[in-house]
Amino acid sequence: MRSGRIVAAASVTLALVALLVSPPGQAKNEPYNPVIDPENFTTKIHNPFLPLKPGTVYTYRGVTDGGQELNTVEVTHSTRVLMGVKCVEVIDTVFFIEGALEELTHYWYAQDDQGNVWYFGEDSKEFANGEVVSTAGSWLAGMDGGLPGIVMEANPQVGDVYRQEYLPRVAEDMAEVIGLDGTATVPYGTFTGCVETKETTPLEARAA
Repeated sequence: MRSGRIVAAASVTLALVALLVSPPGQAKNEPYNPVIDPENFTTKIHNPFLPLKPGTVYTYRGVTDGGQELNTVEVTHSTRVLMGVKCVEVIDTVFFIEGALEELTHYWYAQDDQGNVWYFGEDSKEFANGEVVSTAGSWLAGMDGGLPGIVMEANPQVGDVYRQEYLPRVAEDMAEVIGLDGTATVPYGTFTGCVETKETTPLEARAA
């Protein structure tokens, strides 16, 4: 799942996410079947650690093995209904600095009545020479066994463990809250009192 990384980065002013891959915890073996009642969800996502206000655009520059990248994350006014829940669409676009499109991903989120932000799927495409070369990681809640997960809790507490997404062998990321007083320093500034999470996935262990 790229969603946790991109959207958490988009709210780095409010939340610090430690993206670490480690052996998944025992919770991953428990049956997962969240109860999703569309009446309990809204497209007004105002979780203070991950607000998703339509019209907001985040822009990042970075360096990867492939070269320098320009990454934009746009919270759109578009929506999509998944498992009966109307979700906000977020578009994540990654270009190489010279202009070549590298990745284009659409994500869908909704917030429940308690303030938790749920992740309902993604449509991800990787490009090479203008052609789609991979759609790995794509999944949708309610289709082919896909189920939504929580990408940001309303009231995170140290020790909380939760699924962020679920489609067997495709999307199995989990998160654990490991701190509530983290510090994040980026070119924009330094931020304190950040939530710190540790992300794990059994898919990494299977591929090793």
